[in-house]
Amino acid sequence: MITDSEGEKDISMNSYCAREMLLFTGNSHPDLARSVANRLGIRIGTCSVYQKSNKESRVEIGESVRGKDIFLLQTGSRDVNDAIMELLIMAYACKTSCAHRIIGVVPYLPYSKQCKMRKRGSVVSKLVATLLCKTGLDHLITMDLHQREIQGFFDVPVDNLRASPFLIQYIQENIPDYRNAVIVAKTPASARKAQSFAERLRLGIAVIHGEPQEADSDQADGRNSPPPSQKQDSASLDWKNTETPLAHGLQEEEDTAPSSSSYSRRRNISIGHFEGLEIPMLTAKEKPPINVVGDVGGKIAIIVDDIIDDVDPFVAAANVLKDRGAYKVYVMASHGILSSDSPRILEGSSIDEVVVTNTVPHELQKLQCHKIKTVDISFILSEAIRRIHHGESMSHLFRNIALDE
Repeated sequence: MITDSEGEKDISMNSYCAREMLLFTGNSHPDLARSVANRLGIRIGTCSVYQKSNKESRVEIGESVRGKDIFLLQTGSRDVNDAIMELLIMAYACKTSCAHRIIGVVPYLPYSKQCKMRKRGSVVSKLVATLLCKTGLDHLITMDLHQREIQGFFDVPVDNLRASPFLIQYIQENIPDYRNAVIVAKTPASARKAQSFAERLRLGIAVIHGEPQEADSDQADGRNSPPPSQKQDSASLDWKNTETPLAHGLQEEEDTAPSSSSYSRRRNISIGHFEGLEIPMLTAKEKPPINVVGDVGGKIAIIVDDIIDDVDPFVAAANVLKDRGAYKVYVMASHGILSSDSPRILEGSSIDEVVVTNTVPHELQKLQCHKIKTVDISFILSEAIRRIHHGESMSHLFRNIALDE
């Protein structure tokens, strides 16, 4: 016998299954889109995305999307601004064509590193989130956000998937004698991620402290100006106390005004008293000597991070680890952007292997550097798409993942 609640659940599931699903993609990562489509057993929807002669992005959807679940797969690539505009235009085109739901599949969210206020800058990832929500996205699937708090920038549900299970599996299957390894945090800020890997692999952890940081220079931006003194304040207010004909006339008008409180005006000028008061100044930061907290001698060092783009800090960390006795150095990251001359620098560095996922296309980089290895994460993306389309729980994809990871 089926109860009312079970019957309603069956009807809801049938409505999910009866609705058609379409997968569209832009020009950012067509190989990943094909892998996801093959795992789902569907085809990629007909959609033409190109640039006109003046570099404007144009989208032409070649089939009906009315009443369907639309999944838009687009990731941050080397042409990051083009990728964002293509995603925005595709989402808006589906919205105005009466799609039932529009789900963005963005493995690497562009501008996610700009998620904090820097001097007189702005939180650009908040701007990107607002644009995506305004164009019609109802849901977002992404992977390993630079800061998990970015999920709060969106007004729609966000599923922040993790690539760590695939990277840990790679360590267990492809690194000989990984039991003799130590997980390394390149900076104290990435120690939490390294601790997560170390606890799952039952390995030790090491932290590199003293890596040169970017110095914030305030010498020329106007924020070093001291507070005005009392003498300066008094001088600046002298003009207000000088009797001019205009000021005298105004005073006469105020004197002849009715004495009622509704008509009386009184101007109070407050003079700041800063004499003898100083804002406490912090001691300037000094770069400490580079030190490795933990034992890496005679072990395999595995540096873990979420994004690897500028490889100079990773190369410097690898040199320090080799000096401390590590005989092999691996670098693992979820997003391998590897822009500019990064492949060439990696090829001549002391790093033995760089392992990244295929959230970002890097086939050209692999041709320039044989040390780059790729881990396929299309399975978890396709499973997330399937579960959302059928209205199933997503908790299975977050097994054993703590809230603080």
